[in-house]
Amino acid sequence: MIAGALIALPVASLSKEREPAATATDVERLRVEVVESHPHDTGAFTQGLELRGEALYESAGRYGESDARIVEPETGAVERRAELPDSAFGEGLTLAGDTVWQLTWREETAIRRDAETLEETGRADYSGEGWGLCHDREGDRLVMSDGSAELTFRDPETFAPLSSTRVTFGGEPLERINELECADGAVWANVWPTDEIVRIDPESGEVEAVVDASGLLSESERSQADVLNGIAVVPGSDTFLVTGKLWPRIFLVRFIPGEPPSSG
Repeated sequence: MIAGALIALPVASLSKEREPAATATDVERLRVEVVESHPHDTGAFTQGLELRGEALYESAGRYGESDARIVEPETGAVERRAELPDSAFGEGLTLAGDTVWQLTWREETAIRRDAETLEETGRADYSGEGWGLCHDREGDRLVMSDGSAELTFRDPETFAPLSSTRVTFGGEPLERINELECADGAVWANVWPTDEIVRIDPESGEVEAVVDASGLLSESERSQADVLNGIAVVPGSDTFLVTGKLWPRIFLVRFIPGEPPSSG
């Protein structure tokens, strides 16, 4: 089980200069409350993250290093791995029933895998880049990001596009939507290359809340790591797993109201 004592971590204030419009101040401000931290593979350029039971599914990127893997979340041990060809850059992934869908960055290909073995069972084509992916179980649809302000809804069986919506923050398009997690009718998304996670209403595309997830790593840890990326809800709870590219740790957190205390 993923559980434990609360760890208090200071985090910095939200970046006000990133607000694209005055109305952005009306968006709910949240901060992270750390419950636990666990080891994470510092060689994993994390692109996608999803938890099912005690198995953590992770997609790692970079040409020549990309894979899909099943990880033991408390130890970080890789229990199963499926490598991508050197010519493919792995991106977001999600589970839909017994299927894992894994995106590629510029190869315009989604790889279908068996959820138990990670063996490839098929492929689907799409236009443009692949960034993040999640499964909206309530709507029985996949949600995909491509680095723009657009979210595309897709059929979980065929990967065919169904519709799309534009993400807006304070009335303006919010681009660089990256890794996604569908939870309780909302879409949570990393915004590359920031320490912010946003909660999106998938029907309107409006950003309803912004989470400041800065301060999770120490200064020395951050100097060896890349950006925050990777978010997975713990089913049946109010907690999430978050990590980043080349991060040494993965964190079990809650998103709670209020702006974090100033680091100064």
